[in-house]
Amino acid sequence: MDATVAPPATRPGRSLHSNPALTTRRGTRPRPWGPAASGQANAVRCELSRRPEPRLVLRAAADAQQGGGGGEAAGAGRRKRLAVFVSGGGSNFRAIHEAALGGEVHGDVVVLVTDKPGCGGAEHARSNDIPVVVFPKLKNAPEGVSVPELLDTLREHQVDIVLLAGYLKLIPAELIREYPRSILNIHPSLLPAFGGKGYYGLKVHKAVIASGARYSGPTVHFVDEHYDTGKTLAQRVVPVFADDTPELLAARVLHEEHQVYVEAVAALCEDRILWREDGVPLIQSRLNPDVYL
Repeated sequence: MDATVAPPATRPGRSLHSNPALTTRRGTRPRPWGPAASGQANAVRCELSRRPEPRLVLRAAADAQQGGGGGEAAGAGRRKRLAVFVSGGGSNFRAIHEAALGGEVHGDVVVLVTDKPGCGGAEHARSNDIPVVVFPKLKNAPEGVSVPELLDTLREHQVDIVLLAGYLKLIPAELIREYPRSILNIHPSLLPAFGGKGYYGLKVHKAVIASGARYSGPTVHFVDEHYDTGKTLAQRVVPVFADDTPELLAARVLHEEHQVYVEAVAALCEDRILWREDGVPLIQSRLNPDVYL
């Protein structure tokens, strides 16, 4: 679920040394936690240990979806058709839509689903001629559709992939069965921490800071019948500073959300999601198929 806080103007780099979110804040170096803060020299050298490559079931996600995703697995060559669900401003929806228009994502947003027809995400869809569907049917949204009607609408639009981008309602089991391994969500914490019903927006970041956690960050995961419990696909680590506020932390996490979600969606559209034998999804590198992200 994406927060409605504007991201920083600058884009951080890919390494710890080039990422301003990790090295600078308000023009100064961040105040560290722990012994280093009191001047103790306690540097530790960390190295990744060598380990055998995990045994993989080298089967793309689309090949594992026979009978799902609208009834037919999509071919790897054609552009995927995306349905995005939003409840608010839809900044992640906008990032995905812009990436699709720019060619970074091999797919197109063909329909937007929302429980709040007046939200910013719905307005952005209408301004870009993307059909808007209201779900579920509520007292204040009588134009809303039922679950069978929603499924029929997604089939009519030949949707391959469903993306949740700040959608606060629980996804019905019928939709999950219709799109196995084809529904993604973005959550603003490092799941499984600070996830589940009631954890969304600034509530997540307030809980992270109150817990004393030193790190947070977004998680992209597949969706199951519960809130935030599906298999993790990708994460980004964001530091929590000693004097952070929920708003400042939310802005840094949101900036990473826009990048990691686009990368995950691009991989799913290109059939680069591979499933390990224990059911863990991995992203296959576009440049080197022997590398998994």
